[in-house]
Amino acid sequence: MPGAAFEVFADSQRSNWIRLQTLVTLRWVATFGQSVAIAASVWIYELTFSVGLAALTVFLSVFANVAFATLFSAGRRLSEREASAMLAFDLTQLGVLLYLTGGLNNPFALLLLAPVTIAATVLQLRSTVFLGAVSIAIITVLSIWNQPLFGASMQRLELPEIYLFGFWLALVTGVVFLAIYARQVTSEIHAMRDALVATQLALARGQKLTDLGGVVAATAHELGTPLATIKLVSAEMMDDLGADSDLHQDAALIREQANRCKDILQSMGQAGKDDLLMHQAPIGSVVQEAADPHMDRGKLVLHRAEALTPDTARHPHVTRRPEIIHGLRNLIQNAVDFANQKVEISVSWSDTVIMVRIKDDGPGFPASVIGRIGDPFVRRRRAIADLRRRPEYDGMGLGLFIAKTLLERTGARLNFANAQDGRDGTGAVVIVEWSRSDIEAIETGGLGENRQILA
Repeated sequence: MPGAAFEVFADSQRSNWIRLQTLVTLRWVATFGQSVAIAASVWIYELTFSVGLAALTVFLSVFANVAFATLFSAGRRLSEREASAMLAFDLTQLGVLLYLTGGLNNPFALLLLAPVTIAATVLQLRSTVFLGAVSIAIITVLSIWNQPLFGASMQRLELPEIYLFGFWLALVTGVVFLAIYARQVTSEIHAMRDALVATQLALARGQKLTDLGGVVAATAHELGTPLATIKLVSAEMMDDLGADSDLHQDAALIREQANRCKDILQSMGQAGKDDLLMHQAPIGSVVQEAADPHMDRGKLVLHRAEALTPDTARHPHVTRRPEIIHGLRNLIQNAVDFANQKVEISVSWSDTVIMVRIKDDGPGFPASVIGRIGDPFVRRRRAIADLRRRPEYDGMGLGLFIAKTLLERTGARLNFANAQDGRDGTGAVVIVEWSRSDIEAIETGGLGENRQILA
């Protein structure tokens, strides 16, 4: 399966995503903003607070930045522990500064949300939870203990108790909500990116296999005449030489090896056959090629092809695009994985459309995910019976995403549904439909088909 060649995105892979320079730059911006806020509070608004201690707190952040810039290279990638420590330092530094300037009465307490949001996007879940808990603890402490702010006339600047409680509740809610929201969005973005990369890998592998088959077929065709000549000349030599001659045995060996070369070429994939089939084939043959790897997996795979109407044009020949073969192969694999006994593959066509219907007799698509099929990494809680029957199976999101993406690139429209009770039985049904003009091969005429190598 294409997904097997690609390491699926996991929570543990979030480490080493962020550079030291990124956090250092953000800290310089925060330090500049804190310095401007302190200066404006003293010289413009004439507020009274512990200016010396506040300036010392800002200086600690400056010192930390200079130390990091001196000790480490700007491009250094932070480990999970290092990034968590830097964000915890930023939370603590900001908490101390807010403690000296009114606690939650200071509107800049909103900035406590920033480190937690950064952690949710780049760190593992346990680190995010830890920093979220630290942030909530600091918010709670600041709501109870802080050094007050005094205005120009020495009046105490503080919010009414109900507003202070509301601000505390809003900040705590913001920490939780923003962390969950940022983490979910980031996970989905990276899941989609990784799935697209897996799709490209599957497509590239299919293209390489197709190219290799074409090389083999072309080689078989080009070597046909030289091999036939060698066989002819060796046969004439055998007739001219006596049966007891050593040269007669050599000529027989040459003919035997020429026959062996021909057999080897004919046994390699499409070799020895019309190499135009490497570019186009009947739609039924393409579907059969996609199903071949799953024919011997203990399930009965039935395949049939028929026109939708009696007066429909001939069996359509389509371009053998890797997207079509690998997309259908993933859908068939999914059907075989979940089938109880059999999978039915129906190919039908009319003058305007080509349709492939894949149905299994398994439990069908779960109602909880049927509306999201085709999204990468769809997961559902598996029943105990399903775990026992397929303990090795680990979800179906990536495979179906790859199939859907590949087939839609060819102009296909996909429909995922469950069969209803009755004549059709039960199970999952996938219908892939193309406009005939989108994938049908164009007849170019020319010199005609290459002939098969003959003995």
